[in-house]
Amino acid sequence: MVYKEYETVIGLEIHCELATKTKIFCSCPTTFGAKENENVCPVCLGMPGTLPVLNKSVVDFAVRVGIALNCEIANYSKMDRKNYFYPDLPKAYQISQYEQPICQNGYLDIEDEQGNTKRIGITRIHIEEDAGKLIHSYRSTLLDNNRCGVPLIEIVTEPDMRSAFEAEAFARKVRSIIQATKSSDCKMQEGSIRFDVNLSIMPKGSDTFGTRTEMKNLNSFRSLIRAIGYESRRQEDVLNDGGEIYQETRRWDDTKGMSITMRSKEDAHDYRYFPDPDLVPIVLTDEYIQNMKDTLPELPDAKLARYVNDLSLTEYDAKQITLDPEVCEFFEEASKSADAKTCANFIIGDIFALIKNSEEGFSAVKFTAKQLADLINLVADNTISLSASKKVLAEMFETGEEAKVLVDKLGLAQISDTDAIESLVIETIKNNPKSVEDFKAGKTKAVGFIVGQVMKASKGKANPKVVNELVDKALKSI
Repeated sequence: MVYKEYETVIGLEIHCELATKTKIFCSCPTTFGAKENENVCPVCLGMPGTLPVLNKSVVDFAVRVGIALNCEIANYSKMDRKNYFYPDLPKAYQISQYEQPICQNGYLDIEDEQGNTKRIGITRIHIEEDAGKLIHSYRSTLLDNNRCGVPLIEIVTEPDMRSAFEAEAFARKVRSIIQATKSSDCKMQEGSIRFDVNLSIMPKGSDTFGTRTEMKNLNSFRSLIRAIGYESRRQEDVLNDGGEIYQETRRWDDTKGMSITMRSKEDAHDYRYFPDPDLVPIVLTDEYIQNMKDTLPELPDAKLARYVNDLSLTEYDAKQITLDPEVCEFFEEASKSADAKTCANFIIGDIFALIKNSEEGFSAVKFTAKQLADLINLVADNTISLSASKKVLAEMFETGEEAKVLVDKLGLAQISDTDAIESLVIETIKNNPKSVEDFKAGKTKAVGFIVGQVMKASKGKANPKVVNELVDKALKSI
């Protein structure tokens, strides 16, 4: 049998919890980590006779994200009932948007694997309420309703992505933009942002999409990449074996590294959408929309351009920093008191390495941006060497102590006193006559050996620049 080559077709649905203090239709708090069923009331529990009232902050945040993602903002939109029964949705319907969403026809530019700019279309962004959470145990399933009614936006893309690389690039950039607008904290470990993947494959060279499947609630970039890879291979194997792909919803099992069938995939008509009779339409004036545009914070692409043009960072460094608003804020604060390029080097090289295995991400950094700047300035004024600064930084990460305190505590202050270093140079040259002869014979490596021996004698504390100057002067005078 001749196996075909296939191309993967990917669309994403990104669900993001908004940064409101209360839920979308009631005054219950949205606090994460509360005791089970503590943040609930008759409205979010869907009790008969209750009436929802739309939280204005939800509209503000949704519009802000829509503008940041280049969407058209609707002057008129409405809330709909999406009817289906899930055990974690007490009302047996979800209040969402269908025919007239608040934002539509947007786009976001990403870089593909070849470094080319690729535009990903955004079909719509709509607002809706979240469902509850099922807690499974060996003998039973329990329901925590705290998440019921937490406000969401759902960002639905066109099927424009063709690889896991592109999907990850898009998801990361969307997350950084949402964080920059302060519309959500996007904490993956708390489920604040989740990805659904709509995926199909088609023979290379074709323009006819295959039957798609949907994988639900991926909550990490690693899971997103692995799930896309697995599902693409699974569909290829099915088709190459003469089988058929069915439209279905699948669950990604990250432990087993595989997707599992949950249910047949519904189409829009299966949900029997109709306008929610208890909620009035959302009417936005042109003035309101313009004000939201005018007050939008600086977005990652604009920051990137400023870092490259004004702070002389490389494009690579600027991209690494602008992926996370928390890192941006830390970098900008540090670069007020220290060299910007050096700050970027410490953040991208050293701090990123320290937080690599931390679930907290950049929040695991115990020291402040000002403390990092102080450490960098200790290197700049030759108080400590660059290698010693790495040791200090590691201790700062563990303890949060000031750099100067740790330099004194660890005895890492650099010796720059010329007389003290000169005596070490003279002693080292006296103890290494062979290296002196090698130098006279034109062997320049001898200089490096002498310098190394001086540094060793000073236990690494001697200023390398002063050592090199004095060694060179001493050898030339012999």
